[in-house]
Amino acid sequence: MADPQLLSNVSALVGRQYGRVYAWDEVNAPMIRQWCEIMGVDNPLYTDPAAALESVHEGLIAPPGMLQVWTMEGFHANNYPPGSTDENPYEVLKLFEAYGYNSVVAVNSELSFTRPLHLGEKLYYTTRLESVGEEKTTGLGTGFFVTLVMSHFVEKSSGDEPVGELLFRVFKFRPAAQAPAAPAPASEAPVVAKRPLPGISDDTRFFWEGCAKGQLLIQRCTACSTLRHPPAPVCIQCHSFDWDIVQASGRASLYSFVVMHYPVVAPFEHPNPIGLVELEEGVRLVAGLVGVEPGQLQIGQRLQVEFQVFDEQQTLPLFRPVAGQEAP
Repeated sequence: MADPQLLSNVSALVGRQYGRVYAWDEVNAPMIRQWCEIMGVDNPLYTDPAAALESVHEGLIAPPGMLQVWTMEGFHANNYPPGSTDENPYEVLKLFEAYGYNSVVAVNSELSFTRPLHLGEKLYYTTRLESVGEEKTTGLGTGFFVTLVMSHFVEKSSGDEPVGELLFRVFKFRPAAQAPAAPAPASEAPVVAKRPLPGISDDTRFFWEGCAKGQLLIQRCTACSTLRHPPAPVCIQCHSFDWDIVQASGRASLYSFVVMHYPVVAPFEHPNPIGLVELEEGVRLVAGLVGVEPGQLQIGQRLQVEFQVFDEQQTLPLFRPVAGQEAP
């Protein structure tokens, strides 16, 4: 059972409202355009002023999913604009830590919207400690579900207008005690880490079966011929559920990349270069890069797929730079 004093202190905080956190910038077209490009969103209401002007919104609007983006602190933690509150809306979590509930895991996040945001509007949000559940024991350990609600508003001279809410729930807990592992017999060979196997569903099975045969297969909508990857049950363009597959040539270019240095995770080699690869068919996928030093990677350089078998149980498509073909 939780300490009665802890429960009393936590109960006193439930319902508390924390002050305003302001957005650094007004809702603006450049940030909307960049967000849409990164997220792969193609909607004229967000990026085409002429088309948006003819809509019921009479101008560009921000994607609803960007609601939280406008009030983020940026690259540096807690770097909020002048006038923002210095109150800590997570103070209840500090209370739990004082009683040994030192671990936390995000549980779920829900966005709700009142109306779209328009260019030039300035936002802020306030935070309310919505609830703290009763003590629960899960597979992670024993603790409490804590729910916070961030209410977002647009500043107006006639009175600030609510435009949406973000519900954020975490589990603050004491980790479950784990029995110490029995020492391995001296004669037993050390366990060799294997690559994790992918989750395979009816939508993705064709892709992995193709890899096993040395074929790079891409999903294609039979209604509008749009190629898509990762595989999905419905077309992102025309929303048709009908699809077939085509075999890609395997020729590609390096659209972007990252080199993983830390943490070192077996059985992967480090540094571990991972590329966002653009096939000549126009589809992008994430894959490992081989046959190149990380410091020699160049955006746009030509690549060719090759298939490698790991742990005698899975075949993965990797991409190797094409000799003699530099980035354009």
